[in-house]
Amino acid sequence: MNKLSTQQRIQVVSALVEGNSIRSTVRMTGVAKNTIVKLLVDLGEACGKYQDEVMRNLPCKRIQYDEVWAFCYSNQKNVPAEHKGEFGYGDVWTWTAIDADTKLIPTWLVGLRDAECARAFIEDLAGRLSNRVQLTTDGLKLYLDAVEGGFGADIDYAMLVKMYGNEKPGEARYGPAHCTGAKTLRIEGAPIMGDVSTSYVERQNPTMRMSMRRFTRLTNGFSKKVENLEAAIALHFMHYNFCRVHQTLRKTPAMAAGLAKYPWTLRDIIDLLEKS
Repeated sequence: MNKLSTQQRIQVVSALVEGNSIRSTVRMTGVAKNTIVKLLVDLGEACGKYQDEVMRNLPCKRIQYDEVWAFCYSNQKNVPAEHKGEFGYGDVWTWTAIDADTKLIPTWLVGLRDAECARAFIEDLAGRLSNRVQLTTDGLKLYLDAVEGGFGADIDYAMLVKMYGNEKPGEARYGPAHCTGAKTLRIEGAPIMGDVSTSYVERQNPTMRMSMRRFTRLTNGFSKKVENLEAAIALHFMHYNFCRVHQTLRKTPAMAAGLAKYPWTLRDIIDLLEKS
């Protein structure tokens, strides 16, 4: 780590945030694999810490939730017997929230798709908001108790429940299922039903898959350790929130939310290592 120059670090981070794997980054930069992994873990920790500190008293008004699947070490069906049921082996879910207006990702959680993680995720977000918000989720029932526990009655909450056709046979099963319809359900408060949507958070899922090699389906680029996955996600959202200018907003999500005055550079992100 200490032997890398700032320019080498920028080259490595640039490759990683654009969706390249560790091994392709090795080939592109000439930096050793273990050095890249250590930089990723250290920088991911610094990015996670910084965002945890600044994502407070957020002025969000319309929030959408979703969860995206990945796996670590091996696919769930191939997890060795000695690691069955152990977190970090097999299915891992990343819970995400997005502000529909600023496109900011205020928080995320890497864990299981269970009630405990749903509750922890929503309670964390509730503590970051400065005002009452309208919330939309899909029809996952885990959200019902979690939202009530995190927000109580201080929320305008609706669900968007989509219906899908039968699973496609053969190779087509890897494509998206055909949506046959959707219905909106008012759950709590007085949500504006015309604003009930999960489009932005669902669009965030392919952004994650394109920007992080570890989320790409049907490849060997998956994370071998959940700690590396968590670091990659923290780095991705740091770059997404603070560096990438949103094409519609013409500014970064952090600027739109009042968290930054200008788009960050990769050098700014790397400087977090020194500050941490």
